[in-house]
Amino acid sequence: MTEARDVLHRLAHAYGIQTSYRGHDGLERQVSGDTLAAVLTALGCPVAPDGLAGLESALEHRRLAPWRRVLPHTTVCRAGSGSSVQVHLPHGSRVTVDALLEDGSVWPLEQLEDFTEPQEVSGELVGQATFRLPHDLPLGWHLLRARLEEGHPEGERGVEATLVVVPDRLDTAESFHEHRGWGLSVQLYSARSAASWGLGDLHDLADLAVQTAAHGGDFVLSNPLHASAPQPPVVSSPYSPSTRRFTHPMYLRIEDLPEYADAGPDLRARVDGLAAGRRADNTAADSLDRDAAYADKLTALRWLHGVPRSPGREETYRAYRDQEGQGLDDFALWCALRSHLPADDPAWRDPELVPGGETAERYRRDLAEEVDLHRWMQWLCDEQLAAAQSAARGAGMRLGLMQDLAVGADRNNADAWMLQDLLVSSMSVGAPPDMYNQVGQDWSQSPWHPERLAETGYRAYRDMLRSMLRRAGGLRVDHILGMFRLWWVPVGQSPLHGAYVGYDHEAMIGILALEAHRAGAVVVGEDLGTFEPWVQDYLAQRGLLGTSILWFEQHDGAPRPPQQYRRQCLTSVNTHDLPPTAGYLTGLHVDLRERLGLLNDPVGERQRAADEREAYLRALQEAGFYPAGAEPDLSDPAERADVVVALHRYLAQAPSLLHCVALVDAVGELRIQNQPGTQQHEYPNWEVPLADAAGRPVLIDDLDAVRGFARLLDAVDRELDPGAPGGPETPAP
Repeated sequence: MTEARDVLHRLAHAYGIQTSYRGHDGLERQVSGDTLAAVLTALGCPVAPDGLAGLESALEHRRLAPWRRVLPHTTVCRAGSGSSVQVHLPHGSRVTVDALLEDGSVWPLEQLEDFTEPQEVSGELVGQATFRLPHDLPLGWHLLRARLEEGHPEGERGVEATLVVVPDRLDTAESFHEHRGWGLSVQLYSARSAASWGLGDLHDLADLAVQTAAHGGDFVLSNPLHASAPQPPVVSSPYSPSTRRFTHPMYLRIEDLPEYADAGPDLRARVDGLAAGRRADNTAADSLDRDAAYADKLTALRWLHGVPRSPGREETYRAYRDQEGQGLDDFALWCALRSHLPADDPAWRDPELVPGGETAERYRRDLAEEVDLHRWMQWLCDEQLAAAQSAARGAGMRLGLMQDLAVGADRNNADAWMLQDLLVSSMSVGAPPDMYNQVGQDWSQSPWHPERLAETGYRAYRDMLRSMLRRAGGLRVDHILGMFRLWWVPVGQSPLHGAYVGYDHEAMIGILALEAHRAGAVVVGEDLGTFEPWVQDYLAQRGLLGTSILWFEQHDGAPRPPQQYRRQCLTSVNTHDLPPTAGYLTGLHVDLRERLGLLNDPVGERQRAADEREAYLRALQEAGFYPAGAEPDLSDPAERADVVVALHRYLAQAPSLLHCVALVDAVGELRIQNQPGTQQHEYPNWEVPLADAAGRPVLIDDLDAVRGFARLLDAVDRELDPGAPGGPETPAP
């Protein structure tokens, strides 16, 4: 049994599966044999955890896998590295290798000496040859082509594989070394205007960017704008999308569409009637009604889809379709299918109801009008994102929009259908137990299959990044540690019974850097949580920014001085999974968790929160940002606002290249947007509209009239740019 376990562990390591992990408490924990076998099976290596002969055979098969391929499926190399590639061919054969660049040029590769012993594979001797990749290969998506000697079955046409040359370091954040930047973060759906249909939209995002720029801001970071279900009901969480590549039409401003302007007066009047009904919701203070807003927008969009387009506009639409290609067509087909077939309809089990399948193609023809509706709506989203980015940059922002990339998509939706060959449906992504959740987390998202990504040249991953970066100056990557390893949980099992599966981070981060370089965008990785210490150093070396949160930056139980924060970083006081700073200061998050039964020791937690507040207040006073010896009355909104400003000024002393201010902090909001560990019937996660300290709804139109909005933004701007008019605020006595 011990021998079988040892071989099982070696086999798991050969597939990039970690057989143990270190928990948040620093203790090493072993992954069970059953879990390892389940993950191996999901990766295409079905084994029994105690079947020694089968394990040894699988291990040998894995060892020889590279020798069965002439070229690696995908080679990712850094520009200037001068790395090499191994080619496998019948022993004694000759081969030439060329790089076919995306500009059409052909670069012959130099063969190097390679004394690796040949291996016997399926009764045949296979040798290895090594070729140098020129150090001056240009950035881009290229091909490798290996031509074997005449007479070999693949000698004439050659064997081709993907070659990606990526930046050694992404340099898009370099300008912030001279002048640090800041921006505003917003849950867009919650930030409404008088013209909204009950939810914040892309026009509101543009307006918010212009207002932020007027105070010196460089970006607006929104929640993920990923698409959800094609019709109500939709999932509230923007971090559980249907697909990560495309945008939610819920965020469209209907009145900004050229089709609305071109519609006849009767049709516009019908649309205006829907809008009037939804605008009545803009004053709701307790909860947002996503489904009602989206339902009425879909009705209006169906009406406007029939409005004739000018020849020029039709050509622009055609160009967008060509640009997005088959991925857009398949997503639109899935939307049409889900609009007609419920998720539990037996028709989904038809093996031909897959992209390219006979049944799917029949539906594509039969539902052509519906398919085009969803394709057209994505084009509209792209246009309005472009308009928002143009408004932000035109107002003086250095980055403009910063989009947010979720960890994955829901296991039973669009990506699961479109990318089923690339995703592992028998596994779910999550997290092991930690101090906040003792049973771990299951996010109900299928993970990428590491090898299928490589086999397909990472095209789906690349296309997703391109679609998101096209209309953005920055990209925040949620849980960027998932590009190094993900916690896989067998579907139906507890997150306690998971394992970490590794990814080729050189490829994942390299391709991200390449696409960001081409888009001229800054990348911010959310690198919080349990991770290997070298990961943050690696991200910084590659030019990606990390994330630092004030409340998490502690050393030996005391606040870490801001001067000790990382430079290659985006720094903020809080996150969307924490209460606004005002709520944190009053301890409302403790009250909420106690009321929901999420605390084992409410008294101890309340004391810990009080001690933390006291520690940070002392730090503010010692740094000169709050009057020495003063005891603020945190139940008083005005005194609370003074502490919030002081905390942001204090944090602005960090050398971090980017700083972020949450819109909720700027208006005095108390309520948390998302309470981890709860369901919708327990707390209105992701459905809390923006409000001030008194609970009154705040509209985008009125922000500059909100007490404290300009004060907080201007205070941060002055601290980061002492040369700005007025200079930094005078420290408190």
